[in-house]
Amino acid sequence: MRTSCFSLVLLWSSIFHAIHTTPSPKRTNKHSQGERVTGLSERDGRTLHRAKRGWMWNQFFLLEEYTGPDTQYVGKLHTDQDKGDGNLKYILTGDGAGSLFIIDENTGDIHAAKKLDREEKSLYVLRAKAIDRKTGRQVEPESEFIIKIHDINDNEPKFTKDIYTATVPEMSAVGTSVLRVTATDADDANYGNSAKVVYSILQGQPYFSVDPETGIIRTALPDMSRENREQYQVVIQAKDMGGQMGGLSGSTTVNITLTDVNDNPPRFPQSTYQFSSPESAQPGTPLGRIKANDPDVGENAETEYSISSGDGSDMFDIVTDKDTQEGIITVKKHLDFENKMLYTLKVEATNTHPDPRFLQLGPFKDTALVKISVEDTDEPPVFSRPWYLMEVDEDAKEGSIIGHVVAQDPDIANNAIKYSVDRHTDLDRIFNIYSGNGSLFLSKPLDREETPWHNITVIATEINNPKQSSQIPVFIRILDINDHAPEFAKYYETFVCENAKAGQLIQTVSAVDKDEPARGHRFFFEVVPEFAVQPNFSIVDNKDNTAGILTRRNGYSRSKASTYLLPIIIFDNDYPIQSSTGTLTIRVCACDSHGNMQSCSAEALFLPAGLSTGALVAILLCIVILLVLVVLFTTLKKQRKKEPLIISKDDVRDNIVTYNDEGGGEEDTQAFDIGTLRNPEAREESKMRRDVIPETIFQIRRTAPLWENIDVQDFIHRRLKENDSDPAAPPYDSLATYAYEGNDSIANSLSSLESLTTEANQDYDYLSDWGPRFKKLADMYGGEDSDRD
Repeated sequence: MRTSCFSLVLLWSSIFHAIHTTPSPKRTNKHSQGERVTGLSERDGRTLHRAKRGWMWNQFFLLEEYTGPDTQYVGKLHTDQDKGDGNLKYILTGDGAGSLFIIDENTGDIHAAKKLDREEKSLYVLRAKAIDRKTGRQVEPESEFIIKIHDINDNEPKFTKDIYTATVPEMSAVGTSVLRVTATDADDANYGNSAKVVYSILQGQPYFSVDPETGIIRTALPDMSRENREQYQVVIQAKDMGGQMGGLSGSTTVNITLTDVNDNPPRFPQSTYQFSSPESAQPGTPLGRIKANDPDVGENAETEYSISSGDGSDMFDIVTDKDTQEGIITVKKHLDFENKMLYTLKVEATNTHPDPRFLQLGPFKDTALVKISVEDTDEPPVFSRPWYLMEVDEDAKEGSIIGHVVAQDPDIANNAIKYSVDRHTDLDRIFNIYSGNGSLFLSKPLDREETPWHNITVIATEINNPKQSSQIPVFIRILDINDHAPEFAKYYETFVCENAKAGQLIQTVSAVDKDEPARGHRFFFEVVPEFAVQPNFSIVDNKDNTAGILTRRNGYSRSKASTYLLPIIIFDNDYPIQSSTGTLTIRVCACDSHGNMQSCSAEALFLPAGLSTGALVAILLCIVILLVLVVLFTTLKKQRKKEPLIISKDDVRDNIVTYNDEGGGEEDTQAFDIGTLRNPEAREESKMRRDVIPETIFQIRRTAPLWENIDVQDFIHRRLKENDSDPAAPPYDSLATYAYEGNDSIANSLSSLESLTTEANQDYDYLSDWGPRFKKLADMYGGEDSDRD
């Protein structure tokens, strides 16, 4: 218990020495060092004694950015327990202890080892204690103290941007706010004037000014015009120490642009403009451009052009080019040099976005005079109408005039015109036109039922200048003529029951007519006069273009008459009246009690009693099949080909030779014995053919000997006629002629047959001059080595 009481009454005192600093705590001498404080202990009520410390402290002050040769002295720690014998050791801990702040552990002196910057750290918290070197025990409780860094003016003001950009409308009033710039100072604003910033303008006067405290830049001159100057560069300075001498400063650049306002009206650079246009210019053709200059930009320079007055306001128009702000003068209607040669327009240019603040400066529009001269051109003919409609009866005769078209040259020369029909629109050449007067007439008959309308094109051309032409559509309507008779609307399959009663309706018929009368169709039905007294059927006209067929007696018999023919005359009501006769075939059929047809075949009455309908159908089917087989067998037998015995390609005797074959020349003499042709008296022998299978019954056809006829041509023709007229001659008994070419041939004979009678060499080079038909012969006999080849 004594040891504990001793630690409570330990005294701790320190002595503080600092350069440029003063201690904030004060010495307490209110009580003497020997003053006693008594109190009652809870345990034993004994009196306790505490001695007051000789020195109370808790903070030091130190100057930043110290540049002296030695380390900066901060202060000294000391306790009354230190007897100076070196038994106590002072220890410093906390912010920067050992690096920024070092302590002498024997004496307690504290020094700053490095230069300090208040802008980096302005406050350091440290703790100090003293311990006994021998026991390692603290002789005093650990105490905390603060070291504050005093600020000096070592930082200049800095702006938030190196370069500012701002805009302000032109013509702004004086004092109009443009931009606010801001500069900051890193020094301590609570210590002196190091951080007090004042703004001033270094460049940009007298156009702009700056508020020294707020940094707001304002206009300083009235009516600054963008058209005179658009860009301004202003330099602003920020200085600390309240702007006093010795203060640090920084600057920035502000680029200010004057924005445009609509303070200028459009102005034409000239008062009169001249343009020309050919009279053939189509509507919408541009003639020229005019422009009113406006020094403003953007929408403030947008200009709208219009024609305010003038004798050409109906003939011309002006539109605005939004990209170039120009007025484009265009043709509005077709021009006519012969009618008017000069037009005058008054064109007005107006701003589309005027600014009400500057309306007092005057009207924001301008006018100019535009003169347009019309040039004469050779124009094509002009028709009197945009189109023509003509009507003609379909029974009009060929050559009939159906109408006229009229065109004339609009030019002063008034050239003659000729007319023609565009045949692309009249491929059948039904219409034609007189080229001199434009009268259309018929070239072929018409048929309204085939083509009720004809649309053709007529062309008018100047005779002196055929390039100048124009065309016009002509619509021709074919008027109907009653030239077709009415006829039944369809084929009617009519029957009457055997048990029919008199007056019973068995069929209703109607009619159609290809004509189309203006009053509509009206048909009448009558019985042919020859059958007027008809005991079997009667006709009743229903007055609605239909007629009913009625029975006139009771009962009909198929055994007596299976069908009845009823001729009916159909009339129309147009002029001239047309009529036709249609025959109605009426079959007699067996019906049930309700009038439904059951059978109309008359043969069913005569069938054997024991033979059913199915059996009859089967018998008929068998008969038909047998007939088909017989016909097929006969046809195949007639078309059967004979099988040749000789298959060799070398044996070409009695082969079929086509008429376009030119022959084989000398090499072909062995393939056919032409001795008969050369010697008409050669004996004809009937030899059996070796290239077909002999038939069991073969009748040898004998021909009269012809050796008495020495004419080879006649002999060949007669032999050919005999073979052509002989139906039994096979198709391969054709005769190929090589020796005879006809009478009076200028080329003489080309056959190689005669080469057997002479040994002389012949010149065949002339064959190559006869054209492509003799190319093969020329290749065979034209060369020197043709014989060897």
